[in-house]
Amino acid sequence: MIIRPARETDAKAIACVQNLIIRDTAITFNSEEKTPEDIAASIRDLPCFLVATADDQMLGFASYTQFRRGIGYARAMEHTIVLRPDARGHGLGRDLMQATEHHARENGVASLWAGVSGENPSGVTFHAKLGFEEIANLPKVGLKFGRWMDLVLMRKWLLKD
Repeated sequence: MIIRPARETDAKAIACVQNLIIRDTAITFNSEEKTPEDIAASIRDLPCFLVATADDQMLGFASYTQFRRGIGYARAMEHTIVLRPDARGHGLGRDLMQATEHHARENGVASLWAGVSGENPSGVTFHAKLGFEEIANLPKVGLKFGRWMDLVLMRKWLLKD
């Protein structure tokens, strides 16, 4: 397996992986599928966009962007991590998150934030095992598949206190 920065030529394969999650799961509240052009724009615009591949197959990706707009939030980033369903449970997510954290630390990021669907308890467990702490549970903030869902906010502080 290789973890590397995403290239615009990866956009179609990344969209395929992300759209599986958008279409079929409550892992994301987003219900609008991404086009390769959407993904290419994210690759260009986001401060970090990494992919994991093996044998020229896209296994997943991780990225981050500023948590909220405004200069006061410039060192707080919200990340996204998405793996193909068949790529889960083999340590790939951990490796991708470690690479993302390394990138963040090298670029002066103070904290990484995860917004995890309340219907994704394995996502909460995954982040907790990586040192993220649950900060808040926001009830009924996401609507997908005709039902309201909770959002669990988790944070990992990257600076040494």
